[in-house]
Amino acid sequence: MNAAATPPRPLILRHADMLVTMDAARREIPDGAVVTEGPAIAWVGATAELPPVYAEALARGQAEAIDLRGHVVMPGLVNTHHHMYQSLTRAVPEAQDAELFGWLTNLYLLWARLTPEMIRVSTRIAMAELMLSGCTTSSDHLYLFPNGARLDDSIEAADAMGMRFHAARGSMSVGRSLGGLPPDEVVESEDAILRDSERLIDRWHDPSRHAMRRIVLAPCSPFSVSRDLMRLSAELARERGVSLHTHLAENDNDIAYSREKFGMTPAEYAEDLGWVGRDVWHAHCVKLDAAGIALFGRTGTGVAHCPCSNMRLASGIAPIGAMRRAGVPVGLGVDGSASNDGAHLLGEARQAMLLQRVGFGPAAMTAREALEIATLGGARVLGRDDIGALAPGMSADIVAFDLRGVGHAGAGHDPVAALVFCQPGVAALSVIDGRVRIRDGRFADLDLAPLLARHRELARTLYEQARHPHLS
Repeated sequence: MNAAATPPRPLILRHADMLVTMDAARREIPDGAVVTEGPAIAWVGATAELPPVYAEALARGQAEAIDLRGHVVMPGLVNTHHHMYQSLTRAVPEAQDAELFGWLTNLYLLWARLTPEMIRVSTRIAMAELMLSGCTTSSDHLYLFPNGARLDDSIEAADAMGMRFHAARGSMSVGRSLGGLPPDEVVESEDAILRDSERLIDRWHDPSRHAMRRIVLAPCSPFSVSRDLMRLSAELARERGVSLHTHLAENDNDIAYSREKFGMTPAEYAEDLGWVGRDVWHAHCVKLDAAGIALFGRTGTGVAHCPCSNMRLASGIAPIGAMRRAGVPVGLGVDGSASNDGAHLLGEARQAMLLQRVGFGPAAMTAREALEIATLGGARVLGRDDIGALAPGMSADIVAFDLRGVGHAGAGHDPVAALVFCQPGVAALSVIDGRVRIRDGRFADLDLAPLLARHRELARTLYEQARHPHLS
């Protein structure tokens, strides 16, 4: 798949049972249609109102039409937090029943053996899984670079997949010998981190509208980097006009570490270092207190909500309703494939809704709120105004789900809510940047089988090398 290929003909998606626009009026259009031209949406409305120019283009063979009867069509979903390399280390026995710090301690032993090929292959598999779930834009937080691995490896994988990508240059600089959590062999010098961050911005960052690739600076967490690196990264990001991302307030141990090491809550620590503002988003924030929520709301600081990971690691239930009421931008994240063990973003929206109801009552989150967080919320968190909604001038990122199968039988009363209440399925159609990536639930121009076979080999190698290092 080549994202630099010749732009396709205008694409006309028509006769959708329901078209969910997420536009300013939150229109849901029965028998809806959307037209894309190049990387942008040209027209949205009812199929019966399609302008004649598009019928003429079809008649001349200058446009393509796809009939979407039986489908719900909506903006592509936006994933705001992931660690794609972790698709190689799912369900590792030693880390199955641990909370965050114990989980990390076990898995660092494997991740220290990652190679550039492992980064490339695991990123492509993680993106394939996301795309099949309806995701069209994803961030990825890669924060360790052993054995010659570079962020470029994941960026090149994203180009091959044709996915809209915010590549977060993560980093760890405080190893165990300095009181941090990660082993010393996976940390880097801070000078090297900052030099590489500048290199990546120069080479890869695209600030333009409809950009397929942006760079983010993302020191890993308060327990793996220094105050200086946090502060210098913020200064560099603002000098170069890129966003900032890190983990924050994920569980009780995270809070205890911040209080012991810094004498502050995680939110106070973030504010002290300049890590608040509309160009910043933090992953998890399960334990963000009332003062932290108010701070994030005042400053427009974003949160990536990762419900499956938070349940898997028993971190708790993030107060998403309180955050949204305070004006905090909230998006969804599947988090790492080793702390979620899945990357189905529509499924994540379902879990977000259900988990809020477990914690705060049956009206704590509606299905439409979950979809809004998964689209517009994610766009806002990533600092984008060109994705997350279907309207003229927006990026041509569109997905469709077929509701005619057994999993949605009897849910036709409200097909939009059915997307979240019922068992999530595979996207029948995915259009990214105006190009069809998935058609009839299968990749249009990607054979997954050999990629999956190589991924299995690499995952097995990684685990066996960590278990038997003397054989490496």
